[in-house]
Amino acid sequence: MSSPVWHPFTQHGLGEDIPLIERAEGAALHAADGRRYVDAISSWWVTTHGHCNPRIMAAIRAQTEKLDQLIFAGWTHEPAETLARALVDITPAALDHVFFSDSGSTSVEVALKMALGTWLNRGEPRHRIVVMEHSYHGDTIGAMSVGERGVYNRAYQPLLFDVDTLPFPVGDGDRTIAALEAICAQSPPPAALIVEPLILGAGGMLIYPPHVLKALRDICAREGVLFIADEVMTGWGRTGMLFACQHAGVEPDLMCLSKGLTGGAIPLAVTLATRDIFNAHLSQDRARMFFHSSSYTANPIACAAANANIAIWQEEPVLDRIGALVHRQARQLDRLDHPLIVGKRQLGTITAMEFVDPYGDYLSAMAPMLGRFFRDNGLLLRPMGNTVYVMPPYCIDDNDLGAIYDAILAAALEMAA
Repeated sequence: MSSPVWHPFTQHGLGEDIPLIERAEGAALHAADGRRYVDAISSWWVTTHGHCNPRIMAAIRAQTEKLDQLIFAGWTHEPAETLARALVDITPAALDHVFFSDSGSTSVEVALKMALGTWLNRGEPRHRIVVMEHSYHGDTIGAMSVGERGVYNRAYQPLLFDVDTLPFPVGDGDRTIAALEAICAQSPPPAALIVEPLILGAGGMLIYPPHVLKALRDICAREGVLFIADEVMTGWGRTGMLFACQHAGVEPDLMCLSKGLTGGAIPLAVTLATRDIFNAHLSQDRARMFFHSSSYTANPIACAAANANIAIWQEEPVLDRIGALVHRQARQLDRLDHPLIVGKRQLGTITAMEFVDPYGDYLSAMAPMLGRFFRDNGLLLRPMGNTVYVMPPYCIDDNDLGAIYDAILAAALEMAA
């Protein structure tokens, strides 16, 4: 009997094998048929300390015995209060308020709505959002609107709102910086700029330098344009620092966090905002409140997992592990010497490259072929078109890390043959 499950970003018509995973530990996934897979992409970039981290699992178990769920509109609970205070302490100093949601995409929706609500409540007619070429911010309507347009959102084009787009920074990034200057010179100025700091995830792991991020932030500050940092993927150490904005000394007006917020164990997201944005919604007038929520906002079990994750960051040498992984990744990347492998690059714990394909794009025929090859060789490694990237949990050992790069090189050799 075929499964009734409809999987995301999966063309079921291809009839590809879909492994049934029964358990996971560290960087390893164990399938029902006894096979072991190395999780080379942290199960879509979420798993930081490793699967089933004992401290996070213990926190989840303990919380299930006390409080499972509570409406968060006008009510509160200790795990959320503790988490909010901890997040304010570890994020950039200007971020004073924490709004909970459920996923990276919804945290972006929240940030966009906060930005537009701020200008409405201030009585200023600002509605335009500025985005970066090739960016991705999620699959809900607002998040799709501020992301790259393409085959993955073509059917929903009638629902999407127009945006102003900056070219992706190439070289010194002067063209990107000049484009933002020109957009901000228009009247009225934009409401906000949203960016993925330093690296564009689903856009192909494209990397740009910190000085460009700093310049974009400085322009927004000078022109009074709200700066939204989407750190859903880049946060929690992926770029080598706790948050990617730290590389450029940038303090955003709004910051979106998810994925590694709970160590990848359970869904949770937050949007952090400055006091000015909070105060723009603060009033005796109930019509000025921030109108957004979901049924599971600040779920206590998810908040408990996030508190355990923060405790790990505070009490264990996580940055040392990350630093070691950065060097181990660099050594492995260096040995991928094959004419089919081009564009090798690295930012923190993330490496990426392209397999030569004259028709390379997101629907490149290489993607399913490479994905099948990696799966047959015991890896969860999911190419984006002809782009292959490695983003493992920080606990991965040398044997498993080496096996990832062995398989990438073997794939190139097989395709060349």
